[in-house]
Amino acid sequence: MSPLLSNIVLDELDKELEKRGLEFCRFADDCNVFARTRKAAERIMKSLSAFLENRLKLAINKDKSKVAKSERVKFLGLTIIMATIAISVASMNRAMDKVRELTPRGTSLTIEQTVKEINKWYTGWSSYYAMTQYPTQLAKIEAHIRRRLRARIVDQKKSRRNLYNDLVDRGVPRKYAATAFSNKGRWALSHTKAVERAYSNKWFIDTLKQKTRSNEKRAHWFDLKKWVKLK
Repeated sequence: MSPLLSNIVLDELDKELEKRGLEFCRFADDCNVFARTRKAAERIMKSLSAFLENRLKLAINKDKSKVAKSERVKFLGLTIIMATIAISVASMNRAMDKVRELTPRGTSLTIEQTVKEINKWYTGWSSYYAMTQYPTQLAKIEAHIRRRLRARIVDQKKSRRNLYNDLVDRGVPRKYAATAFSNKGRWALSHTKAVERAYSNKWFIDTLKQKTRSNEKRAHWFDLKKWVKLK
């Protein structure tokens, strides 16, 4: 009901913004208004605050309302940077936290069961955030999932000798598999050439059926090589 009621109450705000010729985007009670200069933005902020409080009798959340550059503002989990749409830093960080939550170090779930649980979450999350124009952001989450699972596989081998034998059995040359005997911890080993070759991206996708989106090549997406740096 909240979005519906917000649209009814704030319809007058939409008309006021349109009357003033302002560029804006609103969903429910979350609204971004765009201006060319900070001075203009501050003037708009002041006048709209008065309009909302005096005309519509609404209270403004002072903590969330601010004047800032578009790349420092998130809207529905997204942000605008250099006239392009990207997943906000906060949303990316929350996704990384979710991956860690779904791939705990100590668990009774098998790798296959874990991937199924991850896929349930990632299918919905990635469908929404596919609005980004940077598929590399999705690829980063997918890669993080694989690395977390590789680290678990390394941990499950119990000993360096077992890991070495497993890598060799999976076709890794002995000189590379010998990385297993290094002083590297499980997290560092998960990112070595030997472990990534034994448990390749293709293995995760084809064998474990890991859900991926970054390779879909949607019309509004940039090339996978194009990255965006957010603050």
